[in-house]
Amino acid sequence: MAKTIRDARNNILHPELHAKSDKGSVLRQIILGGQDGLVNVLGIVLGLAAAVTVNKEIGPSAVIIGGLAATFAESISMAAVAYTSGKAQRDYYYRELAREKQEIKELPEVEREEIRLIYMKKGFRGKQLDAIVNKICSNEEMWLETMMTEELGLAESKDIDPVSEGFVVGVSAFVGSFIPLLPFFLLDVEAAVIPALVISALALFATGAYKGKTTLGKWWKTGLEMMIIGMVAAFIGYAVGAWAGINLG
Repeated sequence: MAKTIRDARNNILHPELHAKSDKGSVLRQIILGGQDGLVNVLGIVLGLAAAVTVNKEIGPSAVIIGGLAATFAESISMAAVAYTSGKAQRDYYYRELAREKQEIKELPEVEREEIRLIYMKKGFRGKQLDAIVNKICSNEEMWLETMMTEELGLAESKDIDPVSEGFVVGVSAFVGSFIPLLPFFLLDVEAAVIPALVISALALFATGAYKGKTTLGKWWKTGLEMMIIGMVAAFIGYAVGAWAGINLG
């Protein structure tokens, strides 16, 4: 028990021992871009394929043209959104950091009491609590870092690279968008529908399964969940395309 308490105390007083990996963040960006690109373009190309099938006046090239247009538009849009949201989150972190730094300088006793309350809620009392508070408040950098992490929950925001996030999300969206489009380059429109569905479903399942294996979820459950969501979106796109081909042709 003493060793457990001592280790917990060391972890709190020396947060640098817990270096955070950005692997989870990159995985989130890849899944965000890839899934969004694949699902959106799959719905679009299946909708166009349905319209072409029921209305022969619509040329089969419309599927590829529409799919390519959606691929580039989706990739650029996702990259821009990732960049602007990442920049906003990072800027917010540094605004809050400046505010906390000013409050520590102008209201040190108030900020010190906030540190005390934070660790009281964690179960620390008496001399152990006093030692933690004194240690943290004796170092302004540690004090600021603790306030940003424990009070505001913004620990990861300072490490955000908006350019990198935009690039990863954009490239992932581009690659994901091409998956359902590939069969339409190789086969007739009607023949390409099933292969597009199959490879898209497999790609979604594999992505979800990998996400499950690298997080706390069950790999087969997250794989099925991601696949089902994508297939439902594709069905809606196909149904809308079929309706449009019949009623607007």
